[in-house]
Amino acid sequence: MAVRVVTDSTSDLPPDVARSLRVTVVPCYVTFGTEDLKDGVDLSADQFYERLVNGPDFPKTSQPSVGDFKQVYEEVGPGSDGIVSVHVSSKVSGTYNSATQAIPEATVECPIEVIDTYQASLAVGLVVRETAKVAQEGGDFETVARVARETAARSELVFVLDTLEYLEKGGRVGKAAALLGGLLRIRPLIIFRDGEVDQLAKARSRRAGIVRLLDAAREFAPLDEVGVVHTTTPDDADALAAQLKDLVPGGGEPLLSRAGPTIGTYAGPGALGIALIRSE
Repeated sequence: MAVRVVTDSTSDLPPDVARSLRVTVVPCYVTFGTEDLKDGVDLSADQFYERLVNGPDFPKTSQPSVGDFKQVYEEVGPGSDGIVSVHVSSKVSGTYNSATQAIPEATVECPIEVIDTYQASLAVGLVVRETAKVAQEGGDFETVARVARETAARSELVFVLDTLEYLEKGGRVGKAAALLGGLLRIRPLIIFRDGEVDQLAKARSRRAGIVRLLDAAREFAPLDEVGVVHTTTPDDADALAAQLKDLVPGGGEPLLSRAGPTIGTYAGPGALGIALIRSE
């Protein structure tokens, strides 16, 4: 018996990592017109970004339903010592609420705790990975849940965007609204603070924005975990990861990930980000 870890698709956890750590990923929904699609199931990243840029409809996103979480909890609960469900910030998504409401609905005997990371994208993914490692090592329910809470409290997410257009269209611009002026003249850098999108800086070019990303990572050092996430620029992600390698403890490699359709709806093409877990 072991503790099972559940997350949602906004975590952008690479599928091979999720499989190796027995993490169950509950897909969010992306809607184009009248077509509802499950993130990562019915719609690949390549298909999504093609439609985002060239399609006639701007997508909408929605959280997994209470029923979706109920089904997952009932699938992974039997034989488990508990379920720790780790999710995107409740301030930008209803996913946490759906997961919480599913607890009394699910017919399971093991305890369930839902964790609000107050983060998004790969920052959630790194928290999930660290939580699942402890679960795989035999940590009990209280220990695994505590690791999730404490790791989330030390997580950071910073993105450089080609434009704030997609955040604005999707209604997720949050406290970064001050960056909206001069959308075509700047490369905005955003950061998650207190569970919401906030402004970090403005850069006059993509290259300058990437330099600022590197600076931000070093400002948060020392670090326990480092990840790089992109929407449509894998070469930039590889180059950024190589420059961040010295920040990974023990000579490891940054975790590389591609943002899926849910995050991509708001980040847009060309977005590049870093996710970090600060050392205690």
